[in-house]
Amino acid sequence: MTRRLPNSPLGPLYWTLPLLAILAGCHHKQPAAPSSAATAPSVRVPPSGSARSERPAAPPHPPIRPEDAKGKPVLTEVGLASWYGAPYPGRKAADGTVFDPNALTAAHRTLPIGSIVRVTNLATNESELVRITDRGPFVPGRSLDLSLAAAKAISVYRMGVAKVKIEAYAKPDADPEGRWCVQIGAFLDHNDAIQLKNDLLRHYANAKVIEFAGATGHWVRINPDPPTRKSADRIANSIHVPDAEPYLVRLN
Repeated sequence: MTRRLPNSPLGPLYWTLPLLAILAGCHHKQPAAPSSAATAPSVRVPPSGSARSERPAAPPHPPIRPEDAKGKPVLTEVGLASWYGAPYPGRKAADGTVFDPNALTAAHRTLPIGSIVRVTNLATNESELVRITDRGPFVPGRSLDLSLAAAKAISVYRMGVAKVKIEAYAKPDADPEGRWCVQIGAFLDHNDAIQLKNDLLRHYANAKVIEFAGATGHWVRINPDPPTRKSADRIANSIHVPDAEPYLVRLN
């Protein structure tokens, strides 16, 4: 099956990846939950044998302080939040820490790992500060996956899914404009990620392209030069890989 990356100053790029490998390897192929389960907690089962499981766990995070969420948010969005529990307790999150359902944490697809976020349940006006430690949710239409403790703190636990406002705060030393990259994945087959990385390296000679193992599989990341949102957005719009939609990630 032929893949093509159009709209690049270097011209179109073609490469071949086995259809079955792509369909099996892309986490984004996960089907949406049926309408009867619209209020069920998010279920995201990572592949076994991830390279991350071989690494020692990172130390627990320090407590979140009120001053961690001062000033103007770098991002504000409204979306659906769910929560996730079993089988994740005791497993590693994307930041390398062991997932603790009793900690105030959350998963977001694009916010920098370690970001502090104020989450407000728009139905009850309850809010809580959480730390982004994981990637997800990968269920279509959802913006945030909360830990059990965070879900209980803002009354999302019994509802399963709730409409929330998400306000993310940058670290004090972060660049106000942010440093951005493009991320594609997750692939279950390590070789698929390596092949995509090599093709992108040839296509984007001025960018840094890496492949890495995450909690949900193998990812490919393109760090543009300069690392601006405009540059990252231009690259993301030029990449077309079936079942593996590129998206922007802020790194700071």
